[in-house]
Order: sequence, then structure tokens, then C-alpha cells
Amino acid sequence: MVLQKHNNVHVLLLPYPAQGHINPLVQFAKRLASKGVKATIATTHYTVNTINAPNVGVEAISDGFDNGGFAQAKNVQLFLTSFRTVGAKTLSQLIERFQQTTTPVTCIVYDSFFPWALDVAKRHGVYGAAFFTNSAAVCNIFCRIHHGLLELPVEEEDLPLFVPGIPPLDLPDLPSFIRFPESYPDYLAMKLSQFSNLNKADFMFVNTFEALESEAVNGIRELCPAKLIGPMVPSAYLDGRIKGDRGYGASLWKPLSEECSDWLETKASKSVVYISFGSMVSLSNEQIEEVALGLEQSGMNFIWVLRQSEHAKLPKGYEEMVKEKGIIVTWCNQLELLEHQAIGCFVTHCGWNSTLETLSLGVPVVCLPQWADQLPDAKYLEQVWEVGVRPKEDESGVVRKEEFVRSLKMVMEGKRSEEIRSNASKWMKLAREAVGEGGSSDKNINEFVEHLRGAHVTANLNDY
Repeated sequence: MVLQKHNNVHVLLLPYPAQGHINPLVQFAKRLASKGVKATIATTHYTVNTINAPNVGVEAISDGFDNGGFAQAKNVQLFLTSFRTVGAKTLSQLIERFQQTTTPVTCIVYDSFFPWALDVAKRHGVYGAAFFTNSAAVCNIFCRIHHGLLELPVEEEDLPLFVPGIPPLDLPDLPSFIRFPESYPDYLAMKLSQFSNLNKADFMFVNTFEALESEAVNGIRELCPAKLIGPMVPSAYLDGRIKGDRGYGASLWKPLSEECSDWLETKASKSVVYISFGSMVSLSNEQIEEVALGLEQSGMNFIWVLRQSEHAKLPKGYEEMVKEKGIIVTWCNQLELLEHQAIGCFVTHCGWNSTLETLSLGVPVVCLPQWADQLPDAKYLEQVWEVGVRPKEDESGVVRKEEFVRSLKMVMEGKRSEEIRSNASKWMKLAREAVGEGGSSDKNINEFVEHLRGAHVTANLNDY
């Protein structure tokens, strides 16, 4: 489908200012720009200079903490309350400024953590589209809780939890906000608030694709008309239709990709274990030590991306001890690593972006989820998509080194490894088909663009 270019449709995209939320929305902006739409990211003063994506504009708004963002606020509720008041005001000012130009805003695509952005859109007479950065399965769970159609389990005897379109969820599979609601009241409130005015939104987008989560999304469509537009992974790793699109164009950290790639070049195909727990997860000292000792015991090559603040948790003298087999770096370009032929598996915290990246690049996983939505993501990776293994925790909630090594060997060696790799290749192919020309996600994005163009033409005709 060839879409007409050079029109005045303008989409303003508002991400939550964290790496895992910025990346997919910036990627969606690039997809829209590739179809001739003017796309602009509206982000906080603290993150505005971290975004540099070709053909995508970037504008600053305020969250009330311009010198440090969430780290300056130090409190979830305080940060969200400030963003709702100051952010709504400065977002309105940005829209008003664009309304005086030849490219007024046609639609606001807002991170679902910011339901107030829909009110801003409606006040200005533009479309509002909620963008969910988690899986359709997770949307399904929290949407049903919001609507009173699903009760939070009070006792372990209330399990498994049965949700339409989702396999039965046992205690280890539950999002931590549900498993321990009293421990995360602000986060649970934020997850549920995503659905507070969703019935008034013009569009609902979820960063997933039809073949991956058809049952989960069918279970939610009766409540929310979700459009699947993912995976929002740079085009070079999927369909290649956006020239030069090899990175998200948004990074809060400087990658050490040369150090990583030079080391990988010396290793055999599928011989390296890649370990990363994302930009926010902090494992306990005990869990870090068990992973470290397990890697040493396995005898496998490994590259471990570990934030500087976490290095003190390693056993004393560890880096020197394992230097013949592994390297530890503070950051790397994850997509480049996953694409490298030397990588044999990914030890992951199962954040949704990492999940989509590993599926899109066909890399098997060992799942070490820590909190929030990572727990159901891990269930799907192991039991539904069958692309990896989740090691068993002991009674203290720690994966011991023996269990970790057993899981590594299952994914990297033997007959089970062959089945896992075959499944990983299947999902890689389906992910590429979804975003490729005429694929399910591509069609949904095209329909969105055409709807905005049709509305824009009507608005112009009404001016005469």
C-alpha cells in the first residue's frame, strides 16, 4: 500500500520519561514519519537532549522537575501529580504554538501512564490515542481489574488466576503489583489509571503483534478496541524499510558497543551468553553472586551488561577470575549484541522491550524476572512461545547457581536447545511479517494514518 506523502497531518507523541517507554514511542514516530506524517516527540526538559531520531521533531515540556526528572522528585506520586498539572499546562502551550503554524497538531499519541493527556487533546479538538508499552496480556489483566471483572487474589488458595485469553496464572506468574498490592500502591494505582478514561480515546495502540498475542487481545477487545502495531523495534532488524534505522535514536546512557563487538568477533557462533537486566532493575547482592558463580561454573563464554552501581555486588576479584571467558561492561547496544552471530542466549529480566527484541532477533532466553510485568512476560516466553527456560527460585526467592547452570545448559546445548532455537526462529519470522509491507501491524498503522488524513481533508473543506 503506497501512502501519499507531504500532507499536513501532524502527530505529537508523549512518552513517559523512562528509557523503556521513550524507545517504543520514538520508534512509532519514525514509522509514522516514514509514511509521510509529521511526527514530533514531546518530552521533558531532562530527557529532551537524549532523543535524536531522523525525520522526527523533538520539543520540551515540563514535568515540574526540569533538573532531574523522577530522580529529583524521589517519589512516584509526587512526580505523577506534578506531571499532570505542569505537564498538562506546558503540553497545551506547545499545541497552541503549533496551531499557529502550517502544521497544527492532528493527534496526540500519549503513553497510557498519562491519561490526562487525553483531556488536553479533547480541549484542543484533536484526536487522542493511548499507547501501551506492555503486552496485550498485561493490558487484559489490569483492564479487567479496573472494570471490576477480576478480583485480586487474597490468598494463595485463590490461585491460579483465570483471565480470558490468558493461560492460568500461578503465584510466580502474577505482576508484583497484584501479588503484593500493599507493597506497590502508587504503581498499582498508576497501572489501573491507564483505563480511567480509555473509553473516550479515539485509538488504543499496543506494542505487540497479532500472531504473538491473538488470544490475549481477543480477550480484551470486548472492553478496549486495541490496535496492535508492534514490535516497535528499529526497522533494520525487522523489515528494513526505514533507511539507516539501526537504533532507537534515544539513549539516556552512552553505549560501549565497540568494546562489546570487538570481543564478540573472537568467539564462535552461538557460543556466548549475553546477560542484561535492563536500565532499572537491581538484583539483590545474593542473586548477583549466584548468577556470577553460575556463569563461572558453566564454563561458557559470556558478556554481562551490569550498571556501575551494581558492580560492588560481584564476588571479590570476580572480573579477574573470569577474564578468560567473560567480560563485564556498564552498557552496550542491546540490538547489535542480539543480532551478533556469536550470541547463543539472552539472560533477561523479561522487560517487554527486551522481550520483543529477543523475539524479533530469534534469540533464546533464560528468564530471571524481578518485578512488575516481567513475571507474566517470563511465563509467556517459557510456556506459551517456548523460546526459553525460567529457572526455579528457592524458598528465599533466589535462583541458585546450580539451577541457573542447569537452565543455561538446557538453552545452549542438547535436544531441548534445538526445539527452543526452532521456536525462536519462528517468532522472528512472524515479527518481521507483522511490520513488513501488508503485515498486520503495518495495516493498522496505515489505517490510522489514512484516518487522520481523511479527517484533515474534511477539516480543510469545512474551512471554506
